[in-house]
Amino acid sequence: MPFGKHNNKTPWYAQGLAFECTGCGGCCAGPEEGYVWITEDDITAIAAHLRIPLNELMDKYVRKVGKRFSLREDPKTKDCLFLEAADNGQRKCTIYAHRPTQCLTWPFWPSNVSNPDHWAMAGARCEGINRGKLHKLEEIEIRCNATHE
Repeated sequence: MPFGKHNNKTPWYAQGLAFECTGCGGCCAGPEEGYVWITEDDITAIAAHLRIPLNELMDKYVRKVGKRFSLREDPKTKDCLFLEAADNGQRKCTIYAHRPTQCLTWPFWPSNVSNPDHWAMAGARCEGINRGKLHKLEEIEIRCNATHE
């Protein structure tokens, strides 16, 4: 059953949700450890973008967690290894154009849109939530169904 279509009930976000990435890096940063789940397609695309062999990408940037793969984090900060400081004091993703599906679908993850309180909690970490473009129900559901949570 697609996300949000529980018992023919209209999701609380049926009128859409506003989000615009500000490049703050909050979704890519610690302080907690997390997982950026990646697929084989993600791994291939990132390696091609970085112009490095797959085995080098796997050794430097990927960790195996059970039967799945996740991007590594900085051991001290818990920030994604692809999150770097920019000249303007902000942070930026060095693989943004080729970021994994999990990153591409942020903040429209099932855990974030399950109820208004979880959306607000995500908004406390991400300054782009509740600002900018209004994303329609259909787009939110497509992104929720594509996640790797």
